[in-house]
Amino acid sequence: MAATVAVIAPTAASQAEVSAQACTYTNWAAGTQYYTGNIVKYTNGQFYIAEHDNPGYDPIISTWFWEPTSCDGGGGGGGGGTCSGAVDWVAGRQYYTGNIVRYNGSYYIAEHDNPGYDPTISTWFWEPHNCGGGGGGGGGGTVPTEAQFNQMFPGRNSFYTYQGFIDATKTIPAFGTTGNDTVKKQEFAAFLANASHETGGLVYIEEINKNNDLCDESQPYGCPAGTYAYYGRGPIQLSWNFNYKAAGDYLGLNLLQNPYQVAQNSTTAWRTAIWYWMTQRGPGTMTPHEAMVNSRGFGQTIRSINGSLECDGRNPAQVQSRVKSYQDFSRILGVDPGAGLYC
Repeated sequence: MAATVAVIAPTAASQAEVSAQACTYTNWAAGTQYYTGNIVKYTNGQFYIAEHDNPGYDPIISTWFWEPTSCDGGGGGGGGGTCSGAVDWVAGRQYYTGNIVRYNGSYYIAEHDNPGYDPTISTWFWEPHNCGGGGGGGGGGTVPTEAQFNQMFPGRNSFYTYQGFIDATKTIPAFGTTGNDTVKKQEFAAFLANASHETGGLVYIEEINKNNDLCDESQPYGCPAGTYAYYGRGPIQLSWNFNYKAAGDYLGLNLLQNPYQVAQNSTTAWRTAIWYWMTQRGPGTMTPHEAMVNSRGFGQTIRSINGSLECDGRNPAQVQSRVKSYQDFSRILGVDPGAGLYC
């Protein structure tokens, strides 16, 4: 991972504006490609940071793509756009838009001024920052591009948007950001391969058979949405009332009362799948995330998702289907799938 954010190479000495201020920037030029995290100095002397990749839109007009930044390193939080000057986050310290901090080994950039809110809790104020340029989620250059995503899912349902996936990855920073680039790409390939298998290539938003009683009424909270309301939804087909309850608590959503929202919002659907991937062992002995970042192999992700029905010879055809998707997706991402493919 590069030490500083990728900035547009200056075309002339007059364009380079690396100063004693706390950020690295170039003069804004219409029609120049910029990437999330790039900082420019506009003609009015104000600094702006790219919130999204864009082909040189005007910072004072295209405010969805650009946001003003202080570029002064205020609050000891590091200059906007560069991680070389980032410092460890401190609760209660004032930070300004564009400041970058280090928190539990990951970097975050302030989206709005704030008095030291926790980057992993106050996600409106902070966003994971890859320090390596390029758009997308927390893994920087290892995040699948939209073209790769489309190649993986050529016939997907329009509900499963690429942007929904990217936005979801930003809310759970450890996903796809742990380990070296090979491990990160393997995790993305493994996650998306399992999602593909569970949804028929991101075709199905909801489980076909909705008549199954997937509610454990012995839970103290019961089945407030109805006995038959907790059927599978989303990329990993979130099922059972206790999973909706746990996922909702983790994500700050009332999924127990309203499980239907998983099938109504693309980002929410992706977030529930990433929640399961990062936190649940299912019938396995580790989470799918742990399996991939600890080199235990793709087979252990299958065991954690549906091992009781597929692994140990129970349904080898289903296992093979998952493995093939993983191998295909690894090839698209340009990474070796590694060992331990089967369970």
